Amino acid sequence: MQTTDMRKGLKIQIDGVPYAMIEVQFVKPGKGQAFSRCRIRNLVTGNVIERTWKSGEAVEIADVEDRKMAYSWEETDTFVFMDATTGDQVHVEKNKLGDESRFISEGLECGVTFFNGNAIGVELPPNVILQVSSSEPGVKGDTASGATKPATLSTGAVVNVPLFIKEGEWVRIDTSSGDYLERVNR
Repeated sequence: MQTTDMRKGLKIQIDGVPYAMIEVQFVKPGKGQAFSRCRIRNLVTGNVIERTWKSGEAVEIADVEDRKMAYSWEETDTFVFMDATTGDQVHVEKNKLGDESRFISEGLECGVTFFNGNAIGVELPPNVILQVSSSEPGVKGDTASGATKPATLSTGAVVNVPLFIKEGEWVRIDTSSGDYLERVNR
């Protein structure tokens, strides 16, 4: 694949190691050759590095497989995912999910990435719907500034929500940033 086809989310291979493009920036200086400056994440270790490619250089596409799997349960240091079509169970180390693991709930369908037959990463959906398990009552009249309060969700994650959110209500949360998006009727 040429550098002109690079985009966010693309999975490439460098020296036999799979990487995912986090950020791609095409730079065309006034003098000299154009190049692509990229931030890439090592899918095996999770480390993020910056790399540049001159315009016209080729990159190798990673031989990875993405499968939709549902989260089943948590073991000591792994999460167990199940393929709904085949019934296969896969154990993924908790550190592969990082901070996003606080939003994972039973039955949540995720994208599991495989490299050489081993699960190396999990991609959560862009947003999840979770129930507020505990929250302080909001102070009446303190809503003009768009104030927020901390709320604990059913998964144990703590996020800031608007003052009108009460215990037992369902909210939509952005999994990448951990921000409150909206209240959901269930």
